[in-house]
Amino acid sequence: MSDRRFGVSTHLFHESRLTREHLTHIAGHGFEAVEVFATRAHFDYHDARAATDLAEWLSDLRLSFHSMHAPIVEAIRDGKWVGSFSIAAADETRRKTAVAEVANTLKVAATAPFQYLVLHLGVPDGQQIPAGDNQPAAARRSVEEIVSLASDVNVRVALEVMPNSLSSASALCHLIEEQLEGLDVGICLDYGHANLTGDLSDAIETVSGHLWTTHVHDNDGRTDDHRVPFSGRIDWDAAMMETQKIGYDGVLMFEVADTGDPIEVLKRTVKARERLEHMFVAF
Repeated sequence: MSDRRFGVSTHLFHESRLTREHLTHIAGHGFEAVEVFATRAHFDYHDARAATDLAEWLSDLRLSFHSMHAPIVEAIRDGKWVGSFSIAAADETRRKTAVAEVANTLKVAATAPFQYLVLHLGVPDGQQIPAGDNQPAAARRSVEEIVSLASDVNVRVALEVMPNSLSSASALCHLIEEQLEGLDVGICLDYGHANLTGDLSDAIETVSGHLWTTHVHDNDGRTDDHRVPFSGRIDWDAAMMETQKIGYDGVLMFEVADTGDPIEVLKRTVKARERLEHMFVAF
């Protein structure tokens, strides 16, 4: 077996209030790390008691709190976004509201420390993008503010590869290297999103110098449906070979969707993890 570390995002339980039972299922299926998705209807990051409970659950279950996904919506209902947040909004009120929500998630780290904050730049293609959104200058200003807040609580900010003009692998690298020079900012490589935006192997190579964390899921190359790996069209042999080649040895975080029975999805994710582990051994 490889010595790879694997985790599961609570995205799997996104439409429910996060409970100890959810984390028990993740730990019970052999995963050692977790990413908590900060949507208030799922995990109320404004509530100090919720943070205290989360810290206790993680400690009891010996789960590593690897990352927090910054807020992108007020809620998700029936798979649909309700009330998006965007740190790349040209409208200053909307931008500041989004940054304030992120600031509230960072307060959780005082009670339940986590390593990375995974951050969206703007709204992804495929969602309703408000007029004047996805503005590079607004995104850059927000990232600078958020990195400063995160450094105060020993959290590092990883920008997520996703389908919009701000967030391709090459666009994020350009932002970090040319416009955020000197800031402690990295990249969350979302394999599914990279597959939607071009050649996945190229994306892995592109982000290699800045890669801090990951999201692992599959799709058909057209729809961002967060399938369990090996149930879409991604060539995982090639993807893992490239991941090994660039020297990434961090957590592989499954961000799979609930398709009606989250425990059944978790069981299939275990099988996918085993296949990925064997690939690393083979390499």
